[in-house]
Amino acid sequence: MDIAILIFWLFAGVSILYVVHFGVYLVGANFYDVWQQRRKGMRGERRSGEFEEECAATATWNRRARAEVPGLVSVVIAAHNEEAAIVRTLDSVRRSTYRSFEVIVADDASTDLTGRLVRDYQVRHPEMPLRIVRMHENVGKGVALNSALRRHCHGQFVMTLDADSILEANSIRNALSYFDDPNVAGVAANVQIMEETTVLGLLQRFEHMIGYRSKKLYSILNCEFVVGGVASTYRMRVLRKVGFYDTDTLTEDIGLSMKITRLGNRRFRMVYGADVVAKTEGVLTLPALAKQRLRWKYGSIQNLIKYRALLFNPSRRYARTLTYYRMPMAVLSEFTLLLSPLAWTYAVYWSLVTQTPALILGAYATITAYTLLTIWMDENLTTRERARLSVYAPTAYLLFYIMDLVQLTAALRCIARSRGLVRRSEINVWTSPQRAGTVLEVAHAA
Repeated sequence: MDIAILIFWLFAGVSILYVVHFGVYLVGANFYDVWQQRRKGMRGERRSGEFEEECAATATWNRRARAEVPGLVSVVIAAHNEEAAIVRTLDSVRRSTYRSFEVIVADDASTDLTGRLVRDYQVRHPEMPLRIVRMHENVGKGVALNSALRRHCHGQFVMTLDADSILEANSIRNALSYFDDPNVAGVAANVQIMEETTVLGLLQRFEHMIGYRSKKLYSILNCEFVVGGVASTYRMRVLRKVGFYDTDTLTEDIGLSMKITRLGNRRFRMVYGADVVAKTEGVLTLPALAKQRLRWKYGSIQNLIKYRALLFNPSRRYARTLTYYRMPMAVLSEFTLLLSPLAWTYAVYWSLVTQTPALILGAYATITAYTLLTIWMDENLTTRERARLSVYAPTAYLLFYIMDLVQLTAALRCIARSRGLVRRSEINVWTSPQRAGTVLEVAHAA
C-alpha cells in the first residue's frame, strides 16, 4: 500500500509539473506574440536591397571572414540517398522571395540518383546559384556540412536544410529580420510536419506544434539553446568562431547551438522565429520513429553531458534563466520521462480499481484543452487546418502516451549504452529514413 501511495503521489507530482509548465508556456507564448507584432511594426517592410546595404554598413568582419558577401545567404543542404525528396527541396528554395542566396548541396556519397538529380536541376535552372559538393565516402552529416561551410560558402548568413524539407517563400527573409539585433547569433525555425494521413503522422504533428510553442517562452526568457537542423540560420562569423559543427555526438545540430551558447548567451542569443516556417516529413513507421527518437535522445544527453558546465553557472555571460531554469529542467525532464509512463499506467489502474477517475479525467482534460489552445493560437494554420486538427485534439492524450512509451524505450536503450554518452567518438556514417515521396524522373538522363 505504501508503494501504491508513492506511485500515486509520483503521478500527481508529474501531472502538476506538466500543468504548471503548460500554463507558463501559454503565458510566455502570448508575450512572444506581442513582441513579434511590435518587432514587425518597428521594422516595417523592406526591400532585400535595402537590407543588404544595411548589413554592409553595420557588419564587422574579421580577417578570416573577409570573403563573406554582405546580405548573401548560403543555403546548405546535407543529403545522403535523398532522390525521393531533393528536387522538392530545391524547388522550395528557388521560390524564395529573398533573392540574394546561394545553394550548396553536400552530397555525402549517395548511391542513388541524388547527385544526378541535382546536376540536372542545375541545367534546368541556370538562374539559380547552385553547387553540389560530393563526398567520396560516407563521412557523416556533420563532416559533410563542415566541408561545404568551410570551402564553398560565401554568405554572411548560413541556413541549413534537411533534404526532405520544404521552405516557405518568405522564410529566408523572415529569418534575416531577427539579425537586426546584433546579439542574435542563431535563429531556430518553426518546423512543421507535412500533412499527416496516419496515426503516427498526427502524433508527430501535435508534438511539433506543442514543442515549438514552448520555444516562444524560451526566446522571451533568453534561455533557448536547442536549434534543430531544419532551416536553422546563423551568422557565418559566429560559425567560424566556434569551428563549425562538432562530430562527436549523434545530434550535431543541437551540439552546434549549445557550443555557441557556451560563448555566453547574453551576447550570442538563440531565438525562435515563428514566421520562419519549414515543413518536413514525419517518419512513416513505428520502428523508424523508435530509431529516430533513440538518436535524438542519445545525442541530446551526450550534449547535456558535454556542456554540463552551463548548469547553475554563475557567470555573467549567461542569463540566469538559462543556467538556473532551462538547463536544470532539461536534465530533470530526462528523469521524469523514465517515470511518467509507468506512473500514468498505474494511475489508470488505481482509478479503475477504486472507481475514482477524477485524476485521470483531469489529466485528460488538461492535455486536450492545451492541445486545442495550441491549435487555435497557431498563426500559421489555415481555418480549414485549424478545424480539422481540433476534431483530432481529443485523441492527443492517447497519442502523447504512445510517444512517452517510445521515449521511455529510447531512454532505457540510452542507459544500456551509457558508456558512449560520456566517451564520445566521431560519427562518420549516417542513413536517411524512408521518405513518403516517389523517385522523380531524371530529365536528360543518359
